[in-house]
Amino acid sequence: MVHERLRRTAPGHSSPGAARCRRKFLRIFPRGFYDPDYVGLERDYKWAAHKAWTQALAREHFRAMLEQNEFARIADHAVRIESRTNLLFSFEKMALRDAVKSRAGARAFAVGLFELLHGAGAADARFEAWCNVVAGLPRKQTRVLTWPVVTVFGFIAQPEKHIFLKPNVTRLAARAYGFDFRYESRPSWDVYENYLAFAAHVRRDLKDLRPRDQIDIQSFLWIQGSDEYEE
Repeated sequence: MVHERLRRTAPGHSSPGAARCRRKFLRIFPRGFYDPDYVGLERDYKWAAHKAWTQALAREHFRAMLEQNEFARIADHAVRIESRTNLLFSFEKMALRDAVKSRAGARAFAVGLFELLHGAGAADARFEAWCNVVAGLPRKQTRVLTWPVVTVFGFIAQPEKHIFLKPNVTRLAARAYGFDFRYESRPSWDVYENYLAFAAHVRRDLKDLRPRDQIDIQSFLWIQGSDEYEE
């Protein structure tokens, strides 16, 4: 059977931590990223959000709505698609909904998000600009500028490129893996670039398990750091 052929030790010269993380993943999901339980528990709902995004906010449709000043509609699509996942905490979802209620908030959000996803500038400048947009959104009680809020929409829209950052779980996963994740609480390109490097490192180590995109890498890291999967 397929899962019986999967090696439980990491190939090449991976660290002992990487090998332990791999074994943990395969103990829980013996068929790896193609295990039906993995797909049902960790992948399907994230992929469903991505498909919903491509239907509602594909690049040209997104651009057309911007040109028609349909900022509230764009924000509503984005918030509604994310709301069907469990990626953000409830207080982050509430803060985000409050932040885009006003026309000014919706406009800043919509324009900034389009630039992050489809802008012409360098990745670092676009990400920093997006962090500044989120930092400037209206707030009532809870702050909007958190790593999950900053990274969730890129992850949903472009899972081949962007990855979602849940701070506590990711730091635990990095420690278990043996990767020097240089985390800071305020979102910035330097930290995100370091996280992307971590994700790329993990993806190379797991190449034989055929991860499809950053959804699989983020899920693998979640499994390492979340108390849902404590051994």
